[in-house]
Amino acid sequence: MKVIVVGANGDIGKVVCDALGARHDIVTVGRSSGDFQIDMSDLSAIDDMYASVGQFDAVVATAGDVHFSALQEHTAETFMIGLRQKVMGQINLVLAGLRKIRDRGSFTLTSGVLDRDPIPMGTAAATANGALAGFVVGAAIEMPRGLRVNVVSPCLLDVSAPRYGAWFPGHDPVPSRRVGLAYAKSVEGAVTGQVITVD
Repeated sequence: MKVIVVGANGDIGKVVCDALGARHDIVTVGRSSGDFQIDMSDLSAIDDMYASVGQFDAVVATAGDVHFSALQEHTAETFMIGLRQKVMGQINLVLAGLRKIRDRGSFTLTSGVLDRDPIPMGTAAATANGALAGFVVGAAIEMPRGLRVNVVSPCLLDVSAPRYGAWFPGHDPVPSRRVGLAYAKSVEGAVTGQVITVD
């Protein structure tokens, strides 16, 4: 299969590329690195990227900014960062790809643990994660041509713990290998409309 990995240079993106790269043709996409560079909030940029890639079988999105701050310091605009980038950015990849992806292809989005196991200053991330879960559940029943859509929701990864572990007190980081298997399940398996958690 030809698999487009958006956010390929991040911690999760690298895990996805490692998990799938031996079996599939990986197209890497990032904001400033990879085979293609795009801003996921720009639908026309996504259209151009798909046109350049040509035929493809799967899209894995592992990117999307959110703003972390105390709730009382949030504004509507700081919440919109996550809604524009993490939520609509990933949804844009699906909307733009529906007519371009091969029959029976798949879209795999990425959320995270914070909507089910919150941390201080993580409300905007929890909100974005919950929105992505709602999207895949609703979209799955309307996907044409046998297409599938899922979201992987991992806990803090072991490779990310040195940088972000202090933000996640009491959380037990998950092995990157298990996170890679979750993406393989979504891309290579048959499930759809699922939130695939890695705890």
